[in-house]
Amino acid sequence: MPRINLLPWRDAQRKQKRQEFILSIGAALATAALVTLIGRWQMSASIEHQQQRNQVLNDAIAQLDLQIQEILGLENQKRTLLARMEIIETLQRSRPEIVHIFDEIVRTLPDGVYLTFLKQSGTRIELRGVAQSSTRVSAFMRNIDNSQWLADPSLQVVETKGRDTGRGAEFTLFASQRSQVPPADEPGDEAEAGKAAAK
Repeated sequence: MPRINLLPWRDAQRKQKRQEFILSIGAALATAALVTLIGRWQMSASIEHQQQRNQVLNDAIAQLDLQIQEILGLENQKRTLLARMEIIETLQRSRPEIVHIFDEIVRTLPDGVYLTFLKQSGTRIELRGVAQSSTRVSAFMRNIDNSQWLADPSLQVVETKGRDTGRGAEFTLFASQRSQVPPADEPGDEAEAGKAAAK
């Protein structure tokens, strides 16, 4: 005798398939949520790591900026020190020149002329004095022109006083210090030249 199933098996099968479909959708949603969470976590970790690297780079850049400022300060100090050294060297080189200039002024000063004022500004020298006559001033200027340390005499003022005052011509003239002095022949060289000629 055949068996006949009168139970609603189609409804049970449909219900089972619906449950399986719901479970698969839930599993898919859970998997998607898990993947999204993992992706967000990895993304936030990557962003945090990059921010840390950026912070390290910013700190290094700030340190380099400080070092650059220190280097610039040292370069400014170096330039200042070099300028001071050049000034000191210039003063050291010019120290004996003033002695030669005073000696040369005494040598070029003719009889009947004396100075009342002397001023040097750089290489320009201002000379004021009194001469017995204007010809003595002209002789003084010729002597300056032939000097080794002085050059370019220029007369500024000559004022002749009366005979009753007992003074002659008051003058003001300017001269320039020579930048290069030709080397003087030493007596030892002349003696050696004379010995060579005698031989």
